[in-house]
Amino acid sequence: MIRVLLADDQQLVRAGMRMLCETTADIDVAGEAANGHEAVVLADRVRPDVVLMDLRMPGVDGFTATSRILAARPATRVIVLTTFDDDHHLYPALRAGAHGFLAKDAAPEEVLDAIRRVADGDAPFSPAVLRRLVHAAVAANEPGAPEAPTAPDRWRLTGRERDVLALLGEGLSNAEIAATLHVGVTTVKTHIANLMSKTGATNRVRLAVLAAREPISRADG
Repeated sequence: MIRVLLADDQQLVRAGMRMLCETTADIDVAGEAANGHEAVVLADRVRPDVVLMDLRMPGVDGFTATSRILAARPATRVIVLTTFDDDHHLYPALRAGAHGFLAKDAAPEEVLDAIRRVADGDAPFSPAVLRRLVHAAVAANEPGAPEAPTAPDRWRLTGRERDVLALLGEGLSNAEIAATLHVGVTTVKTHIANLMSKTGATNRVRLAVLAAREPISRADG
C-alpha cells in the first residue's frame, strides 16, 4: 500500500485527489495539509511514502515544505503539482529535492501512474512540464537551471546509454524506455545511474537538458 499525503491550500483540489486515490486498491491517503507548515508536521506524524505538494500555499510554501520534509525524512518522495504560471517556482522545487512534477490539469490516470512510479523509484514528469523546464534551461541560463557539466565527447557513452539518454530527453518514463528498447526496467535504471555518473548530472531533468543541448542520436537509429 502506498501512503500519500496531500498538500494543497484548496480544499476542492484535496477532495478531488482523495476521491481519485480512493478508487484504487494500492493507494491510501494518509493525511491532508492546507499549507506547508501542516505538510511538514503531518509528514513527520503519518510517515507518507509520497507527498503530492502544491507550490503556492500560505505561510510556508511548497518548495520550502519539500526541503524540510526531505531533510527530516529522505526516503519520502515528493511530486510537485504545478500550474502553467508556476515556472519560476519549478527550479527552487527541483533544488529542494522534488522527485517529479505534474501539471494540475493532468489526467486522473496520469496522477495515479505518477504516484506509483515515484514510489517505485522513478521520476515522473508531465511531458508539458518537462518540455518547459528543458526549454527554459536551454534558452536562457536561468539561475538554478540545470546546466551541462561536461563536453559530450568526454562522456564516452555506450550505444545503449545513448539510446536511453535520447529517449529520456523525449520525456519517456523508465517503463516506456524499457518497452521501446525491449529491456527490463531495472536495466534502464542502471543505464540512467551510469549516465548520471558519466555526465555529472544529478537528476532526470538535468539529463533531459543534456539531451536537448547536445542532441544525442540513438545508436540503433
